[in-house]
Amino acid sequence: MELTKAGDYGIFGVIYLAKQPKGKIVSLAEVAKEEKLPEKFLAKIFQNLSRSGLILSHRGARGGFSLARPADQITVKELLESIQGPIHFTKCLNGLGNCDRIEICKLRKLWEKSQEYSMKLLTQNTLADLVS
Repeated sequence: MELTKAGDYGIFGVIYLAKQPKGKIVSLAEVAKEEKLPEKFLAKIFQNLSRSGLILSHRGARGGFSLARPADQITVKELLESIQGPIHFTKCLNGLGNCDRIEICKLRKLWEKSQEYSMKLLTQNTLADLVS
């Protein structure tokens, strides 16, 4: 699994939202400027996060974004999967690959354990953990 630029930028953007006082609506331009992120790219990332229900999009002259839930109720796994899609260490673990070595592969068990541990870590850590 590799963290993409979108994953990286999205997490930094959402961390900025989490640092704001509860209920504060922050413009996309402010987030992009303060976190030194490309605004157009961040807009696409925030659209995905809004569709997944992790952040709220507020329209109008004073529109912008805010967290949809408290930071301690948003896991790092949710954030990453909302931005990048399902997380898999290798293609053979995503259930879509046709591997003819699956029965004899010595690496598969290692990858399964690694993925299981990583998913547990990403699920146990929340946005609030990243802010503190």
